[in-house]
Parts: sequence; C-alpha cells; structure tokens
Amino acid sequence: MVLFAGLGLAWYILLPASRMWRPRLLIWGRMVRDAAGGCLPFSLVGGFVLGARAITLHGIIWPDAIASTVVDLSTEFIAQIVFILLGVIILAIRAPGAPILLPITIGVAIALLAAAAFITLQRRGNAPLIALSQRILGGWSDDAATHMTAIQSRLDAIYQNPARIAASTALHLLCWIGTGFASWLAFHLLGAQLDFLGALGIEALLHAVLAMAILVPGYAGVQEAAYAAVGALFGQPPELALGVSLLRRARDIALGVPILLVWQYTEWQNKQARKSLLF
Repeated sequence: MVLFAGLGLAWYILLPASRMWRPRLLIWGRMVRDAAGGCLPFSLVGGFVLGARAITLHGIIWPDAIASTVVDLSTEFIAQIVFILLGVIILAIRAPGAPILLPITIGVAIALLAAAAFITLQRRGNAPLIALSQRILGGWSDDAATHMTAIQSRLDAIYQNPARIAASTALHLLCWIGTGFASWLAFHLLGAQLDFLGALGIEALLHAVLAMAILVPGYAGVQEAAYAAVGALFGQPPELALGVSLLRRARDIALGVPILLVWQYTEWQNKQARKSLLF
C-alpha cells in the first residue's frame, strides 16, 4: 500500500498544477491499473486503460487522463531502466562471469533507445497519426483527430515543466527500490540468508526478464521461472525463490480483487447516476 501511494504521487505530479486535483484520486487510479494488470485475464496494456478510466469517473477529463498516463508510463520506464542497471551492477560485482549479464546489458541499451523514441514521438506531436487515421477512416476520423489534438496539447503542457518530469522519474525509482525491499522482506520471512542488495539485484533482474513478457497475461509461468533462474544467481534454492513468487501472487490477489470490486461498484454507481439524469 505504501508503494501504491508513491506510484500514485508520481502520477499526480504530472497533472496541471493550476487545477485542484486530489492525490488520493491518482493513488486510486494507480491501484486500479495494477490490480487490473495483475488479476484480469489480459495484458498490462488493459490495466493502463482501466487506470485512466478510473480517474475519469471522479472528474478528470479524458485528455488529461490519457496524456498523464502516457507520460507516467514514460517516467516509470526510465526509472525501471535505471533500476535494472543497478541490478546488473550488483550481479557484476557478485558474479562477474554470469552469462545473463551480456543479454540484459544489450536489452537495457535497446530499452534506452525505445524510451528515447517514445518520448520523441510524444514531443513532436500526433500529426502522422492523425494523417494515418484520416487515410484509413475518411470522414469518420474527424472526432478522433479532435481528441488527439486535445491529448497532444496536454502532453505539450506536461513536457513544458521538466522539473515535474524529473520528480516523477525520481519518485518512480524510489518505488522500484521499494519493490526490492519488499522482495528482501519476503525472502527473510521464508528463512533465506540474503542481504538487501542481493534482494535488490534479484528484483531488478526479475523485472528485466518480465519486461520482455509484457504481453503475457499476469506473467503466467514467466514470473515463477524467472524467480527460480535469477534467484539461483544469488545463491537461492529454486524452491525458496518459487515461494517468494507465490507470495507475490498472493499479494496481487489479496489486494487486487477487493480493488477491482470497489472499482466495479463505482462504475455501477456512475451508470445509475446517468440513468437518473436521463429519466
């Protein structure tokens, strides 16, 4: 729950300062995003959409919700790259000859290029996307072009404040390190002899592997195999690493299911309110 608060604040920082948004609204949106990505039978991409949807139910308009979500994903991705680099450094110090070092280092380099391209696309505007939609949809694309222009104006407003971008990235990095602490706590409670840096290295390299399986719903099977493989690099037996993975699954369910039920109740209330206005 502490991590949810930090992640929600990292998102909140990006919204326009001229409007009186409440931090708890963005924390709630982040909770819905992660719960959907971890519990529902589709990829994390669906979680991003539902997280944005959750905050629009409480007064944030769609252009603000979508633009801030896109930039929040960008700052979190950059922080994740830094986090993975920390894991690579820790592994390089403790196991210099580990065969996983080279492919992960290459993957980090590719991720940096992808992040740069993604941010550049956001900064240069959506004219190519609008032109493509007009070519494909013809007159049906008028509304889409209007909405995309509104989103781009929000993106431009966010990127005009580099201090907020930097603060969001730093807060995301702090939360990534917090996941390392949670991993250390799980190993410790299961009786493992593992220090904090070792747990931090396992968590960082785990996310390097999971990043390549983003389209797998809930990382089914991938997470367990990754925990066993990466844990072995730090001297942890497979059954112990698997136990930590199961604790992670239990946490996702224990927190995710109640969050999704509350979100569905909010959706139902919103639907009932719209019906009462119609009649």
